[in-house]
Amino acid sequence: MTDVDASGAGPVSGGSRRLRRAVVLGIAVLILVSLPWLWTTFAARGHVHDEADAPSADVVIVLGTAVSADRQRPGDRLAGRLETAAALVTSGRATVVLVSGDGGGTSGDEPAVMTSYLTERGVDPRRVVADPFGLDTYDSCARAREVYGVERALIVTQSYHLSRAVTLCRHLGLDVDGVVARCDGCGPALLAEKSVRDYFASGKAAWDALRGRAPAVRSPADPAVQNALRS
Repeated sequence: MTDVDASGAGPVSGGSRRLRRAVVLGIAVLILVSLPWLWTTFAARGHVHDEADAPSADVVIVLGTAVSADRQRPGDRLAGRLETAAALVTSGRATVVLVSGDGGGTSGDEPAVMTSYLTERGVDPRRVVADPFGLDTYDSCARAREVYGVERALIVTQSYHLSRAVTLCRHLGLDVDGVVARCDGCGPALLAEKSVRDYFASGKAAWDALRGRAPAVRSPADPAVQNALRS
């Protein structure tokens, strides 16, 4: 049996109806799957800045990622984050750098490499605090607040990751503004790949936030950031 199209244009076959339903269902599923990404994107609006327009804060948080194959130097993305943080300190828009990454990562000790790279670029080692248990973005934000007592900060990472980082930190009680990190060795293919990965990672971020999970490693309060600010 064929039906007449509601517009009066003519009959609608059963196949056309099924196609329309499939399209509507597909759109509904896409919207549902995209809700976490939409949350991280819109919640960060007004809190994402280019390096030149970054506001000031006592602390700048640098999120870790893979180091180079020699396990001694940062990879291109990590180097860009650290160079941006160093520039913020040099310009007087931040005083202390909290480097947060995986101290036992498969590619190497991220915070140790980050600390060394910053000091090579003129950042006073007394102003660098390393958190070796920032195992993911959520943990870095939670530990900055709970362990190191950070309340206001800048957070530095690449553009594809920044909205998620800002949203998670703000959800966890930090007053943060994000600063887009440099990435001189990042080509369009890499940035596209990382953007797709971050789209799907937003689902985990939303789930972690919704259930209020604790960081993977719980630590007592550490006064290192406050001590660095007084040094």
